[in-house]
Amino acid sequence: MQRKFLEDLGLEKEVIDKIMTENSNDIKKIAVERDGYKEQLETAQTALKEFEGIDVKELNGKIKQLTDDLAAKDTEYQTKIADMEFNSVLDSAIAGVKAKNSKAVKALLDLEALKSSKNQSEDIKSALEKVKSENDYLFDGNSVPGGGGNPPETNNSNKPFPSGTVIF
Repeated sequence: MQRKFLEDLGLEKEVIDKIMTENSNDIKKIAVERDGYKEQLETAQTALKEFEGIDVKELNGKIKQLTDDLAAKDTEYQTKIADMEFNSVLDSAIAGVKAKNSKAVKALLDLEALKSSKNQSEDIKSALEKVKSENDYLFDGNSVPGGGGNPPETNNSNKPFPSGTVIF
């Protein structure tokens, strides 16, 4: 607002001064607010310049790839943990039935079926009992087919020596 406009309206000098002072205060407030908006605009424009040349679709593709890789690793680790737990349960069960050779006993088991079993402990015990009943020589306390052990010592006539005979 200009002073001349107010003078032309026929207002007194004191009234004009008060109006001009109030108008000046309003303009200063608006100027401060305007300067704040200018600063915000400059900050936003500077931030946007940092993103120039960046392909958003490429970034989204990378994020998806990394998310998929993370899920695959998680699945891999869960599988490894499940295998370790299964092997621990299996080894404990084999030791519990006193197998002479755990590798030989494992070879006779359907490990994949046991791994996918819902009740692994019970199914492992059942499978081991079956192997033990069919192959009892693989377990302690059972005889080996053919009697096992060393044959009795004989003389040239293939007859056993009498008891108490010392052989040199």
